[in-house]
Amino acid sequence: MDDYSHLLVEVAYATPNKQVILTVLYEDNMTVERAIKVSGVLDQFTEIDLLVNTVGIFSKPCKTDTELRVGDRVEIYRPLIADPKEVRRQRAEAGKVTKKGAGSASN
Repeated sequence: MDDYSHLLVEVAYATPNKQVILTVLYEDNMTVERAIKVSGVLDQFTEIDLLVNTVGIFSKPCKTDTELRVGDRVEIYRPLIADPKEVRRQRAEAGKVTKKGAGSASN
C-alpha cells in the first residue's frame, strides 16, 4: 500500500464546541478554495461562507485563490464577536473601578 502522507494538506476549522482538521490529497496547482471544497468541511459546517469567512495558511491570512504547497494547513476563521481592543478597554475600566472601591475602607 502506498503512503501518501507526504502529499497531504490539512483544512482546519473550529467552533467553541468542535474542532476539526481534515486531510486532503494534494493536487497540482491546488488553491485554498479547492482544498476547502474537497475536504468536506463545508458540508460539516454550513455556517462557513467563503465570501465572509477569512482564510489563512498557518495563521497568515490569504485569499482563497492562493496556491498551496504540500504540507500546508488551511485555516478558516470565524468572524470576531467582540473587538479585542474594546474588550481590553472595558477590562481596564473595570480594574480601575475595583481598585478605587478597594481603597475606600474606613479606619
